[in-house]
Amino acid sequence: MKKLLILFLVISANLSFAQDAALLRLNYEKGATYDVEMNISQEMGTVMSMGMLINMDIKVLDVNGDTYDSEMKFTKMTMDMLQGGQVMSFDSTKSDEELDETGKMMKAQMGPMLSALISAKGNNLGEILEVKVEPSIPGVEDMAKQSSNVVYPTEAVSVGSTWTMTKEEKGMKMDFLYTVKSISSDKIVLDLSGDVSGMATGKISGNMNIDKASGIPENSTIDMNMSVSGQELKSTIKMTMVKK
Repeated sequence: MKKLLILFLVISANLSFAQDAALLRLNYEKGATYDVEMNISQEMGTVMSMGMLINMDIKVLDVNGDTYDSEMKFTKMTMDMLQGGQVMSFDSTKSDEELDETGKMMKAQMGPMLSALISAKGNNLGEILEVKVEPSIPGVEDMAKQSSNVVYPTEAVSVGSTWTMTKEEKGMKMDFLYTVKSISSDKIVLDLSGDVSGMATGKISGNMNIDKASGIPENSTIDMNMSVSGQELKSTIKMTMVKK
């Protein structure tokens, strides 16, 4: 009787673990399309403040085992910047008649991005393996890579599980630590923390909500409080991803 009780407890514990564990994978479907919105804000004391909104469409062209091919295209960009007492504003949906001279100048610089077609190959862990931009426009490839803000671990996770990811760009190294905060029947919630080093130094914090069935990060917030050349810089990136 005691052996049966112990066996029952072991089975119950294993079933409980299985229910609380999850294998994080991007389960894209061929032909599916997604709307991605990135809201970026930066403040450097009284020197500079900037807000930028980027919308893009992602279409999954093919899924082959653990990898997928997709096309990305920017659909809208807006920017408002205050620097040195000068206000600069740009909205890709506005005509030349609706933009001031600064807006027209920014349109000439940023407008070509809206016509670019970005082809990307990734895997179901969230890693971007290849990026191709037609026509080639400086900076677009980096922005496309930013659409992936997490790489999943190979093993299943449970509440309290942690893993790391490192990104390097423009002389900065960002070490992310992901911690599983909760797992429900349809959502996995992560806490983000980490460090910034290199040309800027500081701390990372944030959170992410993942759809359990598809593995898609439906929304995330990443805050970075940094010091750059003696100036304090606060940066926030909010991202949402919705299937159309």
